[in-house]
Amino acid sequence: MSVRLFPPSRAGLALLARWLRLFGLSAALALALTAAHLPAGVLIGCMAAGIVLALRGGALRVSTRLFALAQAVLGCLMAHSLQPATLHAVALDWPLLLGVTALLLAASGALGWWMMRRQVFPGTTAVWGLAPGAASAMVLMADAYGADARLVAFMQYARVVVVTSVASFVAWWWQPRGGVPAISPAFLATPRWPELAATLALAVGGAMLGRGLRIPAGPMLLPLLGGATLQYLGWMDFELPAPLLAAAYAVIGWSIGLRFTPPLFRHALGALPQVLGAIALLMGLGALIAVALTLGWGLAPLTAYLASSPGGADSVAIIAATSAVDAGFVMAMQLGRFLTVLAVGPVLTRWIATRAARA
Repeated sequence: MSVRLFPPSRAGLALLARWLRLFGLSAALALALTAAHLPAGVLIGCMAAGIVLALRGGALRVSTRLFALAQAVLGCLMAHSLQPATLHAVALDWPLLLGVTALLLAASGALGWWMMRRQVFPGTTAVWGLAPGAASAMVLMADAYGADARLVAFMQYARVVVVTSVASFVAWWWQPRGGVPAISPAFLATPRWPELAATLALAVGGAMLGRGLRIPAGPMLLPLLGGATLQYLGWMDFELPAPLLAAAYAVIGWSIGLRFTPPLFRHALGALPQVLGAIALLMGLGALIAVALTLGWGLAPLTAYLASSPGGADSVAIIAATSAVDAGFVMAMQLGRFLTVLAVGPVLTRWIATRAARA
């Protein structure tokens, strides 16, 4: 019995070459940023590499299953940071969490309403595009309510890229030099295999269930909430080795960067100054809230800044995990805001868009 081997097609070779370029550029940028002690260097490097390849016409997409698994690993990381003492502290400060979330929602709604009245984007696109969180959910909701989903996606992921990059730089500038080791000596340490198996089981199960139930950000939320509950009860001990986290950071970075396709970028280029201006205003409000948290609640400045940052909860969580901050408080604040935006954001955004359209 003979086996016939067929040479790969020209399209297959071209696709392989694009992936190799993405891996090579990502590795170079991630190593350089990590060596410079930049928090979330792997995330930023892979995100930048994805943007470069995407805008040069390299049509690549990360598997939705792989992205869901990376989100689930990140959910486990966030759950691990939510120790019982942190949860108790945040529960006592729940008015603070709601106040910060309400300010960010009000500011994003006002900016979206203003951009809609100025007709910067057609229809209700601007209102959906500036909602501070749950980017993928907002894109789907916007498409369902008649907004231009391409422009909403551009605004949402531009916000994530800008806020993540600035937050990473601020964390690098603020913390003492050498606060984050360039290469962790424990990177290749032998993991605790039973705990790792339990962590992976939770991540895989949460990713599959989240995708199956079609819950917005479900692959991240289910392991996060389930893992935090199990840890609080003393039934879960997470094991998250550095190579596993680095792989999850890379997948999330590529998933964000590769969304910036050339047609989408060209379509939105004319409104880019207004988009960046609106993002800058949201970030300015977050910085003012951080000052208030530092002066009024005695938080460390960098902890307060990351807790009030209007970026994606996943990317800010990665920065917090690789910085000298109270990661538990940052992740609890980001999680609370994310859940509030997920529950209230679509309703509030639809209400603002409807009133602005009538006006």
